[in-house]
Amino acid sequence: MSAPHSLVERPDAGGWNLLRPYNPRLRQWVGRRVWVVGGSTGIGRATALALAARGAQVLVSARGVPALQALAQAHPGLQAWPLDVTDAAAVRTCATEILAQGPLDLVLYCAGHYRAQRATAFDLVEMQRHLDINLRGALHVLDAVLPALLARGRGHLSLVSSVAGYRGLPQSLAYGPTKAALTNLAENLYLDLQPQGLGVSVVHPGFVQTPLTAQNAFAMPALITPEQAAQAMLDGWAAGAFDIHYPKRFTRWMKLLRVLPHRLYFPLVRRFTGL
Repeated sequence: MSAPHSLVERPDAGGWNLLRPYNPRLRQWVGRRVWVVGGSTGIGRATALALAARGAQVLVSARGVPALQALAQAHPGLQAWPLDVTDAAAVRTCATEILAQGPLDLVLYCAGHYRAQRATAFDLVEMQRHLDINLRGALHVLDAVLPALLARGRGHLSLVSSVAGYRGLPQSLAYGPTKAALTNLAENLYLDLQPQGLGVSVVHPGFVQTPLTAQNAFAMPALITPEQAAQAMLDGWAAGAFDIHYPKRFTRWMKLLRVLPHRLYFPLVRRFTGL
């Protein structure tokens, strides 16, 4: 079912209008089909619930089957699709079955893995685990859904990266590079897919209260709830944004750090983190 113009507003495709949105605006969700990959906990769970509350048909995948089943039982409108994103064949099968039920208006890749690591305690297994879930899993999903989205000429891909992908940070040896790769991937996807009528966005959360950040032993500045994160994402999609980052009182400072020369950046990071 293609979306009426009133539900998905397309940006002006002609000329160089620097004020136009990057993507078609996603403002109304009634009847929209959304696949949230990595939605049993944290940001993914909160976003799935927020979309369902606005009338979307939400399909949620996760490798944590008990948490996924509990979510579906507590919210009967959600469909549970257990999935390990590191299994390319399983991702393809899952996507094929989902698409057989109808087209997807939004695919949100929110699956993630995080363990603090520094080069002084290099752990190759953990490095590869981050790579498999945070990046290769996203590639598996793209491989499975892109043909259908391109054939339809409509839909939106959203990848959840992190401010940890902006620049190198202590304790982020395994996590940061995979998130930086997701950001770069999203930029390339936008360049290729926007002319085809598809929307692409990348999400850069700061600190959000999730099972992943619960591992942190330090005070997390500007910490927000998953529900606040979900609202920021819905606001970003409604505005047609490409880069959705939150909370801005924190992420704007992180963006500023991106442009600092190394001679300033490295001492500042060491000073403020104590590492």
